[in-house]
Amino acid sequence: MPAIAADRLLGDVRSLIQAAREQAACAVNSALVGLYWHIGKRVREDVLEEKRAAYGEAIIATLSRQLTAEYGRGFDRRNLFPMIRFADLFPDEAIVNALRTQLSWTHFRELLATDDPLKRDFYAELCRAERQSTRTLRHSLPASWNSTASAPSKTPERCCRRGKVEETERASWGEDHGG
Repeated sequence: MPAIAADRLLGDVRSLIQAAREQAACAVNSALVGLYWHIGKRVREDVLEEKRAAYGEAIIATLSRQLTAEYGRGFDRRNLFPMIRFADLFPDEAIVNALRTQLSWTHFRELLATDDPLKRDFYAELCRAERQSTRTLRHSLPASWNSTASAPSKTPERCCRRGKVEETERASWGEDHGG
């Protein structure tokens, strides 16, 4: 086999391997985001709806000890609370399903930092539409949330109304993701 053909073959096989690795990573990430949302929803509905703080804390402490013993540190108390907040701040499973194919758990963790649903929805959609990395999101959030001087040309206030991303934007989430 000539050297040029061998180099092309090697390059093609490398590309196939890399593409398969990226697809596998995306599938795993999507499954984990879905799992974390369902865990948060289940805990929120079954435990925290009791509205007894001490009871909820005790249950979460016990649950986290048991899950950590069985599945590792990813299910400790420090990680369970963001899962609960995730289900609380993103209550619509259809939206989560649409976003989870393009946003990582780290994206969602960054978005959980704000209580403002307008900004959270805006930045979730911006990350999805522009395929922003977590690093890009992390660097843009503090400046754009806290200062209008360095805010991007697209702002939540310009793109959204009444605290929600416009329905055309929400509809595109479903269209883009088979929803």
